[in-house]
Amino acid sequence: MDIPCVGAVAFDGHGRLLLVRRANPPAQGKWSIPGGRVEPGEEHEAAVLRELREETALVGSVVREVGRIDRDAPSGGVYVIRDFLVSVDGETAPRAGDDASEARWFAPDELEGLETSEGLVDILVHWGLLDLPR
Repeated sequence: MDIPCVGAVAFDGHGRLLLVRRANPPAQGKWSIPGGRVEPGEEHEAAVLRELREETALVGSVVREVGRIDRDAPSGGVYVIRDFLVSVDGETAPRAGDDASEARWFAPDELEGLETSEGLVDILVHWGLLDLPR
């Protein structure tokens, strides 16, 4: 069974990536982009902005869809995750909430060695959204 999910890829004016530390499974304790399940009857674009607000207290707007990842769900089924590039409006100081224990911006050079959800940095590089320092 497919479980529709979304993720918000957001950068601030300094090129830092917004990440949250997951408070619950899957990927509990790891850093990831804000996101979660799409509620029944909810549009994906609305879901990603809701998740952004719930997990970071930030408000944004969808720029475009950037890609899709499928992950096995621990309880069976498949998380079908559609990721969206999101522009943050106004206040840019994230505050962790909902499923996040922490929320903060990371410069690209801070991502090396950071415990992130599986394949996060690699896929953002592959999609051309993240350029890591050499």
